[in-house]
Amino acid sequence: MKSTNARNIQIMKTTNFKLKLISITTILLFAFSVNAQNPNFYIFICFGQSNMEGQGVIEAQDLEVDSRFKVFQSLDCPNLNRTKASWHTAIPPLCQCHSKLSPADYFGRTLIENLPDSITVGVINVAVGGCDIRLFDKDIYMNYDSTYTEDWFTSKVSDYGMNPYKHLIDLAKLAQKDGVIKGILLHQGETNTGQTEWLTYVKKIYQDMLADLSLRADQVPLLAGEVVSAEGSCCSSMNEIINKLPDTIPTAHVISSKECKAQDFAHFNAEGYRILGGRYGKIMLSLLGYRSGDAE
Repeated sequence: MKSTNARNIQIMKTTNFKLKLISITTILLFAFSVNAQNPNFYIFICFGQSNMEGQGVIEAQDLEVDSRFKVFQSLDCPNLNRTKASWHTAIPPLCQCHSKLSPADYFGRTLIENLPDSITVGVINVAVGGCDIRLFDKDIYMNYDSTYTEDWFTSKVSDYGMNPYKHLIDLAKLAQKDGVIKGILLHQGETNTGQTEWLTYVKKIYQDMLADLSLRADQVPLLAGEVVSAEGSCCSSMNEIINKLPDTIPTAHVISSKECKAQDFAHFNAEGYRILGGRYGKIMLSLLGYRSGDAE
């Protein structure tokens, strides 16, 4: 009798243990499924200076956006009803609360128009007008966060905690919980016009981003856009240096600004941004293994 009771008690203990194990496993699997990284959510980091911020007038056609194109909000913007570190349909502006149309807008739209319906595209855009590229160098940024003393510049840097690089990386780490970073977009160079060292500055920043986000260069290319090339522009000579970037970074690709119209000596107009952003998108599509006609 005692032997039978002992066996029954042992069976009950074993059963309870199995039930607890199943319960714990179910909870863990549910938690994983809720927070799992979606491989069909393609995320792209965007950074640079004023043209990446976006200076183009936002027109009616720019407000119609497919809900599969998302922006990971970089700042709290009550005027847009958006909060920092949250996903929203990518209706411009995509950078700061009062920025305008940028290359990121039509980059994302071009991808959405040509990728399978199962894929969602998200961008994270952190840019500072007028900045030296070294403002994004995590080791020496403090030497460049007050390049200009004007309020408009210091205010923008302050919005990013005086450290735009860290602000961007912190956002990217949060976004990685939802999707997969597939590329990095850069538009910068006007402030560094004529500096061949820009190539090595960009290489370090790119490598830091890859390391800090546990990414591989062969899986996360760098797309860098030319500055305004129209006659009379301030900085078109910088394009010669920008075009040497693939010699320094094998996984870098340069986006032409040829025939992208400008509104002034340094900034594209809305149509220029649409064309330039589309070119970023076409190059990225080809790198992802898709086609959208020939990249211009």
